Amino acid sequence: MTTDNEKSSEISFFQGGELIGPAENDNQEENLNVIKQKISDLMNMKSINFLLGAGTSSTAIPPMKEMKEKVDEEIEGLDNNARDRSLKSLYGKLSSGTENLEKILGALYSKRAYQEAIGSRDGVAEEVIKIIEETIFEEINVNMSAAASQETLDIYKRFYQKIGLRGRDLDRACVFTTNNDLMSEISLDYLNINYNDGFGGGVKKYFNPARFFYTYSRKIDDAYEKYEPIQPMVYLFKLHGSINWVEGEENVFFNITQIDLDCHGGPPDNNVLIYPNPLKQNISLGSPYADLIREFQNKLLKPHSALFIIGYSFSDEHINNAIYQALASNSSLSVVVFGNYPDAPICKSLDKRIYNLYGEITKEGGGKEKIHYFKYIVEEIIPDQDQNKDQDLLRRFMDFIESAKRGEGVGDDNR
Repeated sequence: MTTDNEKSSEISFFQGGELIGPAENDNQEENLNVIKQKISDLMNMKSINFLLGAGTSSTAIPPMKEMKEKVDEEIEGLDNNARDRSLKSLYGKLSSGTENLEKILGALYSKRAYQEAIGSRDGVAEEVIKIIEETIFEEINVNMSAAASQETLDIYKRFYQKIGLRGRDLDRACVFTTNNDLMSEISLDYLNINYNDGFGGGVKKYFNPARFFYTYSRKIDDAYEKYEPIQPMVYLFKLHGSINWVEGEENVFFNITQIDLDCHGGPPDNNVLIYPNPLKQNISLGSPYADLIREFQNKLLKPHSALFIIGYSFSDEHINNAIYQALASNSSLSVVVFGNYPDAPICKSLDKRIYNLYGEITKEGGGKEKIHYFKYIVEEIIPDQDQNKDQDLLRRFMDFIESAKRGEGVGDDNR
C-alpha cells in the first residue's frame, strides 16, 4: 500500500515475460530505481549498441500518417488534364481504405517492376512514386533552425554526451538507426565528438565499409608505441541510408558520397535512400545496405553485448531477423526494448536476456510522461558514463540502507 507521498506506478518492466521490480507495492520511485540500476548495469557491458527508429526524431519529423496526408494534398492539387487524372485515379485506387503509405508505395513499386518486365511502361506509376518520394524527402529534410528541430537536437546532444564517453577497456558505443535525417551528425558535430560513419576521403567523402574496422587512437608512450582510444567517440550506422547520400559516377569500389543539402531543396536524382515500403528487405540486399546490416549482425555477435532499442516498431524484417539470429547465436547478448509492441515476437519471448520497458510516470505537480519515449530515456534512464564509480557505489549503498530502514525495519527489534 502506498503512502500519500508515494505516487502509484504505471510502469511495466519485464524480463523474459516476467514483471520485475518491487514485489510488495506499486511505488513509482522504487520501480524507477530498479529500472535505472538494471539499465546502468547493462550499459557497463563490454559492447553496447543502440537501435534508433523513427520515434527518436518524431518531435521534428512527422509520423507516416501525417506524411500520407501531405501526399494526399499534393495529389489533390494536381491539374485536371488527362495525364493528372490518371495519376489521381491510380493513387485513389491504392489509397482507398488505407492510411498505410508503405503499402501504397509497395504496390506502386510492384506495378513499375511489372511494366518494366513486360516492356509496357506508361510512366503513371513512376510519376506517382516520384510525388510520394519527394514529399517524404521534404518532410525529412527539415529546417534545423526551427523550434521543433532544436528541441529534438537537444535530446540527441544529451544522448551522445552520455554514450560517447566510456571506459578505455570498453568498446566504443555503436548507434544503428533507420532514420534518414541528419539529427545524429549535426549533434555530434556540435559536440565535437569523433564519429565513424563509414565515410572517408578529402574533398569528397566516399563510403567504405572497411572503415568500420578503424578506431581513433592517440599515442601515449613514444618509446613503446602505446596507444589509447580517443574519447569521446561513437560509431554511426545509417541502415536505410541518409538524405545527404548520393550515388556518384566515379570509378571507385563504393561510389556512395555525401553532399551538402539545402533544407528547401528537393531530393537529388541519384539520392541513396530506402523509402518506407514492404520491399525494404529486398532493397537492403544491395550495397551499401548489405554492408551496414552485416556490421549490425557482427556487432551483436560480440561477447558480452547489449542492444537498446528505442523508437523502433519492428516493421523491418531484415533488421528483426538480424536481432533474432544474434540472440540465437550469442548467449551473452542482452536486449532492452523500450516501448509496448505486443505483436513483436521478441516482446513475447520468455528469454531472460530480453527486457521490455514501457508505461507512464506521474510528474511532480501532476501530469503524465511516457517512460519509453526518447526524451525521458535520455534524461532519466541512461546514466552518465563519466560519473565517479566510487561515488555511485556509495550512493547505491546508502540508498539500500535507507530503503531497508523504510521497508524492513532495520534498526528496531522486530527484524
